[in-house]
Amino acid sequence: MTFEILGHVPQYQGHAFDVVKVQVRLPDGRVRPYDLVQHRDSISVVPVDAQGQILFVVQYRIGAGQELLELPAGVMEDEEEASLCAERELREETGYAAREWIELGHFYLAPGYCTERMVVFLARDLYPSPLRPDADEFLHLRRLSLEDAYAMAQRGEIHDAKTLAALLLAQPYLR
Repeated sequence: MTFEILGHVPQYQGHAFDVVKVQVRLPDGRVRPYDLVQHRDSISVVPVDAQGQILFVVQYRIGAGQELLELPAGVMEDEEEASLCAERELREETGYAAREWIELGHFYLAPGYCTERMVVFLARDLYPSPLRPDADEFLHLRRLSLEDAYAMAQRGEIHDAKTLAALLLAQPYLR
């Protein structure tokens, strides 16, 4: 099957993302427009402390209309490496840094309409090293044992997709 991108027409430019109309020639020859959200890539971190607890953050998410339990995550700055973004976000959101980092993999958050690709890291051997959080972030730190975190995920009590995907990628390293 061959899909051919014929062109992009800007529709909206915003602070967090842009939207373009993409003309695509489908394998059967028809041309169809798609709306595409262009979003910078991002990271998520599974931070595990010396007691084997995972550090989560609780924060209000406007799309969900409620606070969600999530792993630390953030958007890469222009030209920023994923590993450096992960180090910065962990410090901003939890007040900790890590001596051991393992890149676990990556995934697309909503590939049907968005370009954002998320890279996931496991962070271990944590130590205090806070950075000032972003001005619009109001986070609460929550620690959960590995058993409790995975039990909550399996019971459907974690509603953030990136957190669920990151926990899945980390599971082989946490046994």
